[in-house]
Amino acid sequence: MIHSIKCDKPSFKTIHFKKGFNVILAERTKESTKKDSRNGLGKSTLIEIIHFCLGGKKGETLSKPQLEDWTFTIEIDLGGKKYSISRNSAEPKNVFIEGDCSDWPIQPNIDKNTNRQILSQNDWTRNLGVLMFDIQSTYEGKYHPTFRSMISYFIRKNGQSGAFLNPFQQYKSQAEWDIQVNNTYLLGLGWQYASKWQVLKDREKVISQIKQEASSGFISDLMGNIGELDAHKIRLEAQAKQEKEQLDNFKVHPQYNQIEDDANRLTKAIHLLVNNNIDDKRLLEYYEASIKEEIDAKPEQVAKVYSEAGLVFSDSVTKKIDEVLNFHKKIVINRKEFLSSEIDRLKQNIVRREQEIQGHSTKRAELMLTLRTHGALQEYVHLQTNHQNIISQLKDVSIKLENLRKFEQGKSALVIEHTLLQQSAAKDLGERYAQKEEAILAFNNYSLHLYKAPGTLSINVEKKGYNFKVDIQRSGSHGVGNMKIFCYDLLLAKLWAKRKKTPMFLIHDSILFADVDERQKALALQLADSEARKEEYQYICTLNSDAVPHKEFDKEFDFDSFIVATFTDAKEDGGLLGIRF
Repeated sequence: MIHSIKCDKPSFKTIHFKKGFNVILAERTKESTKKDSRNGLGKSTLIEIIHFCLGGKKGETLSKPQLEDWTFTIEIDLGGKKYSISRNSAEPKNVFIEGDCSDWPIQPNIDKNTNRQILSQNDWTRNLGVLMFDIQSTYEGKYHPTFRSMISYFIRKNGQSGAFLNPFQQYKSQAEWDIQVNNTYLLGLGWQYASKWQVLKDREKVISQIKQEASSGFISDLMGNIGELDAHKIRLEAQAKQEKEQLDNFKVHPQYNQIEDDANRLTKAIHLLVNNNIDDKRLLEYYEASIKEEIDAKPEQVAKVYSEAGLVFSDSVTKKIDEVLNFHKKIVINRKEFLSSEIDRLKQNIVRREQEIQGHSTKRAELMLTLRTHGALQEYVHLQTNHQNIISQLKDVSIKLENLRKFEQGKSALVIEHTLLQQSAAKDLGERYAQKEEAILAFNNYSLHLYKAPGTLSINVEKKGYNFKVDIQRSGSHGVGNMKIFCYDLLLAKLWAKRKKTPMFLIHDSILFADVDERQKALALQLADSEARKEEYQYICTLNSDAVPHKEFDKEFDFDSFIVATFTDAKEDGGLLGIRF
């Protein structure tokens, strides 16, 4: 239980609590005006201070500059021992402890300046997890019960944090896994299944992100489908095999380029010889035709022509014709001799060239044979480079195919794991029927007490994990939603009051009772008192004086006897802090 809340500032009003039912009352006085307000008197600030002393962050009020360097102290029972815990708003990382810590899992150090026991904020909350909720340090994984999350069900913060949205949620942005893990732990159910569910959700999220990135082009290893990649892989394998055979049979000639140049040179020489032979053969044909057409001049034909024309040559003319004929004969003889000589020369050149052509052709054939059976080094390197590119492509496709298969297998495995986990969790929930029954019956009884109508607490295992739901048939009544939270919190207090390691207290802010029908509000407060006495835990609530349903209380219920502190708006120092800002 909590014994007291103190502060090192004299203006602060020390609050002493007692066993059972405790009320912190904010009261409007006759002296207050319409401009005065009970807001800021300290009801919610008190809850904020308790959270702060139990390792929570500084809330809105404690972060104000007016409260800089304030040290708050909570006197509390932990594990059957009484402790005094202090924490300063200016140095929130340090927690000072007075009391026997010899059996704590994390031992405090001794502060050199004050000679007091000191712990870091994290170590303090880890100790509290063991001392209050038996949270083991052996809990593995990212998603496990935490002290700060679970204590917030026993000390719900003000309404702005979202603590009163529903029974299973204690702040607005609380993650689904945190809701499932901590509620199953508090109810005595298989919280490990809720943890495993979140691990599967993380994997599912990763797969979904990978798929999205792949389709967006950020990564290419998961593009395409297995059938297309298989076909591409087969084609690349065949191409790589063919190229490997070519490389294995490839013979590199060290003088390949020189041989290639020689073959080209011989080809050019052959072409030149052939062209020259063609020219000479044409000239030879001309010369041979010319020599056959050479005809000697005959004088009688000349005389005949002139005779037919009626002309008679004199002896002198005839003599001159004979001289001309003799000259012509000499010319013809000389021309024939020239043509014969040229014909012989051309024939010899043609024969010589043909022999050269034959020799060049034979040599070129030998060179071409070498070129056909060997290759140049750069050609081999080129083939090898192409082959390596194909091998690289084949490797990429193989990796892509393997990743895609793993991706598809991962999705399938995830579905299977989800199904198996759901089955295992459902089986485990069935085996924990006694715990489930106790919680359901307690919630039902509390609902009947408030509304004379049954309430339902349902706990189911569904595809996405545990599903918690509460319902009270009197859903039309004002504030019934808050009373669902009230009944659930009383249920948790009842369950944990039976354990040795327990918070042993339940604290509610006045906002929980806002908009609740007067009769149900009175019944709820009386129920909190009777349950606190019966189950031996401490119940603390804050209320506004004009919201107390005095007329609806049973006659034997002495509400005023439970008031442990009263804040007033009659004067500046009437609130918890003793100052107004």
